[in-house]
Amino acid sequence: MSVFVARDYSLIGPESQKAVAAGLASAKWYAPLIPRAELKELMQRKDGPAIRDTLIWFAALFLFGGLGVYFWGSWAAVPFFIVYGAIYGGSSDSRWHECGHRTAFKTKWMNDALYEIACFMVMREPEVWRWSHTRHHTDTIIVGRDPEILQPRPPDVGSLLLNIFALKGGPIFFRKLFLHAGGRLDPEEQTYIPESERPKVYTKARIYLAIYAAVILACVGFRSILPAMLIGLPSFYGAWLVLFFGATQHLGLAEDVLDHRLNSRTVYMNPIFRFLYWSMNFHVEHHIFPLIPYHALPALHEKIKSQCPPPYPSTITAYREIIPTVIRQLREPTYYVRRELPPNASPGPARAAPAVAA
Repeated sequence: MSVFVARDYSLIGPESQKAVAAGLASAKWYAPLIPRAELKELMQRKDGPAIRDTLIWFAALFLFGGLGVYFWGSWAAVPFFIVYGAIYGGSSDSRWHECGHRTAFKTKWMNDALYEIACFMVMREPEVWRWSHTRHHTDTIIVGRDPEILQPRPPDVGSLLLNIFALKGGPIFFRKLFLHAGGRLDPEEQTYIPESERPKVYTKARIYLAIYAAVILACVGFRSILPAMLIGLPSFYGAWLVLFFGATQHLGLAEDVLDHRLNSRTVYMNPIFRFLYWSMNFHVEHHIFPLIPYHALPALHEKIKSQCPPPYPSTITAYREIIPTVIRQLREPTYYVRRELPPNASPGPARAAPAVAA
């Protein structure tokens, strides 16, 4: 019987060198067949859809935040702050993501403005996460290369539970914020953030700390935590929505494959979820063609779905797979969900190194 040896998921350990040697780093990924003219049309950026959705999003923030303030001091405020937190600290995750790709709007400054706002809301430093996410797309779920793998194998269930309210990710964020404000990066960040971009990291970390300091002073001045309930704390009490959506993307699927159809999920969601998540539920499609705007992903899905594994019909269906898989990986770390390609679909590039086996 073979003995399982835990892998090093850091970006500076032996797995990183193994991935490079195996041809998994910055490799060529599978792309489905789609006429160039249709692809070009889908890649067209527009301001209209994102302006509309952003105005609705901000209106919802002001509405539920305002009602929370109005009813502050009574239990009637609780449901309004629950919704406010989900919008502020939850759905901001998809906003930083899409604007980070600069595909949400056609106008660059609009992407950049919403990106900066949403990054603060979801506790992600703008320059750090712009480069982290670039690496995530280059080396998706490649162990030792991808800085955004949600969970190792065997999974750390404790961290998953803590991050329902960002109780693990939040302290890490603030630790790094102080590190960056002091003009330093950690060793992993040094592997993907170019030197020319590092001064921006340090400056924005100092701005973040100044904002948090202002909120704390406001709380002291008003003798109330209400200012923090509007700015800062929603990143914690609304973080459950980040995890709820984010776990559907890759958790429990294959590592070290060069085919996004095997390491990503597309999940059909209801209209409210799709609005909050900005259609990132079409995650296979997004990873294959990351320059296609969120509002065009449903159309892209229709064009390539015959070449992809069947989508999950609902979020509940996805979790019926994810939860048992995570539990099984606790005792059987090499297990993962094998996504089956349609019979006539073209296979993707061969996996260069068999890291796991179900």
